[in-house]
Amino acid sequence: MGKFPAVMIILASSLLFVLHTSKVVNGAKCFGSLAINSSYAQNRRDLFSTLANKVATNGGFYNASLGQYPNRVYALGLCARGYEQKACFSCVESLTLDTQISCGNITDSFVWDNDDEDGVSCLVRSSNHLNFENDEPRPPVTDTSIHPFELSINMTLFMQQWEYTVNKTLEAAIKANTSSVHKYYGAVEAEFTAFPNVYMLMQCTPDITSQDCKKCLGDCLTYFREEFRGRVGETVLGTASFPSCFFRWDLLSFNGAFDNVTRVPALPRPQAQKKGSSIPYNKGLSMHWGIITIIVVLTFINLVILIGLYKVNVWRRKLNNGINGGCTEYSDSDGRFMLRFDLGMILSATADFSPENKLGQGGFGTVYKGILLNGKEIAVKRLTRCSEGGVEFRNEVSLLIRLQHKNLVKLLGFCNERDEKILVYEFIPNSSLDGFIFDEEKRSLLTWEVRLKIIKGIARGLIYLHEDSHLKIIHRDLKANNILLDTDMNPKVADFGTARLFDTDETKAETQRIAGTRGYMAPEYLNYGQISTKSDVYSFGIVLLEMISGQRNNSFEGEGIATFAWKRWTEGRPEIITDPLLVKIPNKEIIKFIQTGLLCVQENATRRPTMSNVIVWLGSETITIPLPKPPAFTSRHS
Repeated sequence: MGKFPAVMIILASSLLFVLHTSKVVNGAKCFGSLAINSSYAQNRRDLFSTLANKVATNGGFYNASLGQYPNRVYALGLCARGYEQKACFSCVESLTLDTQISCGNITDSFVWDNDDEDGVSCLVRSSNHLNFENDEPRPPVTDTSIHPFELSINMTLFMQQWEYTVNKTLEAAIKANTSSVHKYYGAVEAEFTAFPNVYMLMQCTPDITSQDCKKCLGDCLTYFREEFRGRVGETVLGTASFPSCFFRWDLLSFNGAFDNVTRVPALPRPQAQKKGSSIPYNKGLSMHWGIITIIVVLTFINLVILIGLYKVNVWRRKLNNGINGGCTEYSDSDGRFMLRFDLGMILSATADFSPENKLGQGGFGTVYKGILLNGKEIAVKRLTRCSEGGVEFRNEVSLLIRLQHKNLVKLLGFCNERDEKILVYEFIPNSSLDGFIFDEEKRSLLTWEVRLKIIKGIARGLIYLHEDSHLKIIHRDLKANNILLDTDMNPKVADFGTARLFDTDETKAETQRIAGTRGYMAPEYLNYGQISTKSDVYSFGIVLLEMISGQRNNSFEGEGIATFAWKRWTEGRPEIITDPLLVKIPNKEIIKFIQTGLLCVQENATRRPTMSNVIVWLGSETITIPLPKPPAFTSRHS
């Protein structure tokens, strides 16, 4: 065959770049039986809540179990060799979320993430069996892509070299039987005759034997060859994976994977044909075939694009006409639904984010009201593209999908299509607390009974976050406009974008990134970055005093509401800080609430009560409440 014209090489190289700038993520595979009850999914959530951190900080591999038979869960996480710790954490955290969304209460799952953007591949799997790989055959994951050079290569020679490289990679992986967490690992860079170098990677989880690793990779290759077979004249790039092993090959080096690579020279070229037996070279005929080749390739590319566009449009029409009005539905074992919303449906529901539908705006994005095709009202939080909204998005989804409490806002789903990051919540008709307590007209609707309900509801929501949930969460941005009110004026704590997840036995920590609202942040957090549950207690104290006074914290010039309330309390004049609308409330009741608020805003965090203490004090008429010390003087930071 004559040489490719220069234009053909440029066309092929350009298409190669397009193929390899996309991110390929193999979706979670769910199989096995349904769990007997919700305990299994709960145990898996508990294990997954710390799995990413354990994997990233333990050399790239971690496995653990939790619970009792028949709801015992065995979970495993693995990052490929050459990873960066931050990328590994992000990869595993993403897969744990994907598994919980996709698999619900199905007992067995696994997902490999082949992530070129972050430079790391990782595995997350879970099962109710210890011997995960040795039960029955597990479903594989494959991904393949057609390469543009396929029309110009000698496929017979290519396949010989490909199989030779496969054997070398498999040999390297099986021989790497050390004590390392990446003991079954082989990476090969091979020279191919008249073709770009080929890169291969094989890896097994370190919890299996070398014999099982060899069998798993053998099954992986067999399955991949079945996919490969029958593609006459095609070169296929891609991956295949089982729950305990992974195979990948490509024409481009994988990020981070080739620090310790075996280089394989090309096989000898086939002997040239004897002189006189070759076809004479004809320059005009070669140019003629070159032009024909270009036309054929361009026609093929256009045909593939048209077919792809047609399939995408069909898929979108089916999705938009589905029972959920344009979203994919998931549910966990507790019956809670989690939806991956289609961007087109979001745009339709909010009238393309019309200003008329705007409900409010925060530091990370804007909230809009939306109406689905079935008439259901939703609140849509569109994260700002230029902010750190990506961090907030992942944080809020990963936290709220695991939390369920009547005093926490309910996350219905999300959308991360194209460059949009969107969170979809239940619609709360009365909007936020600040729209009532700081409004001269609406504040009259907040009778003492309603204010009691709101204050105690906020406290119960924080108790759940700090003590009753299987996670320990510090909200870090508690304030009146992050408290939503439903039709019955029940409060719901919202906006978990800056929340911080703690280990259950962790009491305090330090952070370099101060997130929150000045005036509501505890002094030790604002000044030194120290956070704990007592940070939220301080914020609650400010909100409580605002509820008593009906005035914002920053309404008191030269001193915050805490200092102002302290002075009036010590003077024996609580009526000065009390909302005039509450004049008929017994003085003793008002004093108890002001005293509790002042205890929450003590400068020394150890002197502040827990939220459990607070709820007991507010509900009792006989318990003696401690006397507060002077509060933190934070007016200079307000």
